Order: sequence, then structure tokens, then C-alpha cells
Amino acid sequence: NQLAWCTNWYLRDETLQKAINALVNYQYHQPLSKCWGGGILSSSDGQRFPVPVRSRTAAALPRYFGYGRGVTFYSWTSDQFSQYGSKVIPSTVRDATYVLDAILDNETELDIVEHVTDTLGYTELIFALFDMLGMQFSPRIRDIGDQTLYRIKGTKIPLKNIGSLFKGTINFDLIKRKWDDMLRVVASLKLGWVTASLFIGKLKSYPQQNDLIKAFNEYGRLIKTIFILRYVSSEEYRRKIGVQLNKGEALHDLRQFLIFANEGKIWKSQPDDQADQTSCLTLLTNAVIIWNTRYIQAITEQLDLYEPSFNDEDLKHVSPCRFNHINKYGKYTFNVEEGLNRRGLRPFNEGA
Repeated sequence: NQLAWCTNWYLRDETLQKAINALVNYQYHQPLSKCWGGGILSSSDGQRFPVPVRSRTAAALPRYFGYGRGVTFYSWTSDQFSQYGSKVIPSTVRDATYVLDAILDNETELDIVEHVTDTLGYTELIFALFDMLGMQFSPRIRDIGDQTLYRIKGTKIPLKNIGSLFKGTINFDLIKRKWDDMLRVVASLKLGWVTASLFIGKLKSYPQQNDLIKAFNEYGRLIKTIFILRYVSSEEYRRKIGVQLNKGEALHDLRQFLIFANEGKIWKSQPDDQADQTSCLTLLTNAVIIWNTRYIQAITEQLDLYEPSFNDEDLKHVSPCRFNHINKYGKYTFNVEEGLNRRGLRPFNEGA
């Protein structure tokens, strides 16, 4: 009864997000967290779960759900291993539609200036929006060698070795003509007047010949070209992207471990209930990360009392995503002696 009462009165989107924000901020101030990152880099990725009940958010995707249906829990991970956002999205919609949502809604002390995704998280529109919002978008694009490089129409690339690779051209006149409209859109996103996923979804429903869409895509191609040139020329940049994506994958393993009830299936049919479930999972994940961080920190401090053993470079490779020591089933205490000493009938229920 107490669990049901707490669920009904306290588990809501706004209360869960406030609790998540508090844990993310706590992790942000841990000394060990600074070894993993400064809280300015993040990544996002989806994790798919089957839904055995009828739900309008569930979709068929045979590759993951066989003959059934399911949803995607999309989560945002900082470079300090904290997760500052999560959302239930249809598994058949490209991740890129939702990438900006938690970043623009972020109310934690994290100051995200660069974001990483896999191939499903990028489109040329997303490149444009990130740049106009003042952030760096750094996806790991599959088969990046097959991507087209673009130059502004009417210009030539002076470098002979790579000049022939720029096979596409950008209509800069269109960008200049629609620039004011593009700025209005970005301002609306920045000020929270419209969510990014809603705007992107609406844009996709427009005819492809719409000038605003074409202008965003043209600008996005320019930004994507700059990104690709940086990506292929810097091994350090590629490694940074890979490390951040690996942090997200490690947290997915932890989340999969924690969502053990009902064989990891989502039995909630209503979108609000599913949203609460993913928020609860994110809250619990952050709690485990903080627990591990504090104990790793305490152990290293204890060892340093005897002999300095670790430096920041060593601690960068220590992960707080381990869970073998976590008892996910809880602990139940039974008073066996009291039960054995009990005689006669149980006390009557006065309310009966």
C-alpha cells in the first residue's frame, strides 16, 4: 500500500526529473568526475524494449522484436557518466528527430557544448541546428568515406590533393535568402517555445521543395563537410567520439541489468506510464553511478594515504558502470524467532 501511495502521489515527470537533476549535479561536483570529463560533452543513444501489451507508442521492428512490437528508451549521457535525460520514442522513427530535446531542456549544471551520436542520430538538418545553436555536433557516421563533400557554388578548392573530392555544391544564395527565417526557428528552439522533435517532425511533413527545409539542409551540408574534414584528419578527435559513445554503451548494460522485472519487457501501455518508467530507470542508474563513484573515490584516497598510487590519467580509465556487486533483488528481513514463538490465532483486523 505504501508503494502504491508513493507511486500515485510522487512519481510524475516533473518530480522524477527534479530528482534526476539533483543526482546529476551531485555527480558533477565529485572530484573523480573531473577525471572523466568537464561536463561539457555528452552523447545520446536508444535502447529498445519489447512491449507485449497494446500501446500506441509501440511499433513493429522485426530485427529487434521479432513478431512483436516495442519502444525505444532514448537517453542522454554526459562525459561524467551521469544521465541527464531520457525519453520514450517510437522505434521506427530516426533517432535524429529527438537528439536536441534533452539538451535544450537541460536544467542541470552541465554546460553541454558538444554532442556525440551514432549514425542514426545525424541528418544534415541536425548539423545545421547544432551549429546555429552554438554547439558542436560530432556523430560517428558509418561508411564516412562514402559521404559527399560540398563546396559553395562558384568557388574552387585550392588544395589539389582533395579538391576532386568536393563533388557537391551548396546554394549559398538560398541560405542568405532564408537566413532570417532560420534564425527565428533557432530562437524558438533556444527559448523553449517549441520542442526540437516537434519542429523537426513538422519539417519532415512538409514537401521537400519547401525553401526553409532546403536552406537548412544546404547549411547543414556545409557544416557536415567541415566536420568530416576534421574527423578524418584528427585521430584524437575520433578517439574522443569513440570513448564517449562507449560510455553510453556501458550505461546501457547497467540499465539492462536494472530493468530485470517482467523479463525486461514494458507492460505499461499508456505513454505517461512509459515515460515514468524510463525516468525511474534513469534515476536508479544515476544512483548506482554515484554510489560507485563515491566508493572508487574513497578507495583511491585510502590507498594514497600509504603511497600515491593513482594519477588523473589512470583514473580516466576507471568506469563507475560496474554492477556485479549490486543486489538488484533487494534485501528482505524475516523475524524467524517471532514467528516460531507465535501461538494461537493471529490478531483480528479491527476494520473487518
